[in-house]
Amino acid sequence: MKQTERLLGIMQSLRDPDKGCPWDKKQTFETIVPHTLEEAYEVADAIEKGDMAELEGELGDLLFQVVFYAQLGHEQQLFDFESIAKAMCDKLVRRHPHVFSDATLDTDEAIKQNWEKLKQQERQTKNEENTSLLDDLPKHFPALSLAQKMQKRVGRHGFDWPEIDGVIDKLEEEVAELKDALKSGNKAHIEEEMGDLLFSCVNLSRHLKLDPEAALRKSCRKFEQRFRALEAIIGNDGLGVDSASLEQLEGAWQQAKRING
Repeated sequence: MKQTERLLGIMQSLRDPDKGCPWDKKQTFETIVPHTLEEAYEVADAIEKGDMAELEGELGDLLFQVVFYAQLGHEQQLFDFESIAKAMCDKLVRRHPHVFSDATLDTDEAIKQNWEKLKQQERQTKNEENTSLLDDLPKHFPALSLAQKMQKRVGRHGFDWPEIDGVIDKLEEEVAELKDALKSGNKAHIEEEMGDLLFSCVNLSRHLKLDPEAALRKSCRKFEQRFRALEAIIGNDGLGVDSASLEQLEGAWQQAKRING
């Protein structure tokens, strides 16, 4: 814990009213949020690349975000690092009775059901007037992650397709509805149907036990590799993306696909 205490002390110094860092002193809960999201994605990126040395540094950056919020909470007499840690410890013990008590949960499914039951009880304690299963979902999540979290939540309570065939049929239905919307030319209707199609794609990913965010990021990286290869190919012919014809771009794209798999 020595380095943890050192980190907390450094954070206090950065926020010192007289000798602190001008940038750190003017930050608020709201202004730090974009940095927190960025650091979380950088952690994910390091893991996906398998770069453990980079991951160590990125985890430190993410930890610093927690320490920053804890310092702000301490200054406003809301909470501090110790109370954050205590709340987390209490929650983990409460949600793992099969580890920290005599309760027996023998299967992954039993553990998941018990976890969801306890979370539902916590939601009811927080807000007795509104006890929807969707109460505590983070509405500012990236849309793909939010859709996945919604579907997981309601799926655990029986609102789900029993077989993947139903999910695929629903996906095809949404494609047909998008085609009909395109014929209408109504932009609002098109946007709505496009959203429904994406929501169904997330549902299919969930049933395939895939993370849609991770799958899409991999596709983005694959596209980037192929497009860079395309630029090199047409560049060898003295062309650029803007000056090449559609046929030349398609030929270069197919070549790039063969190069990058």
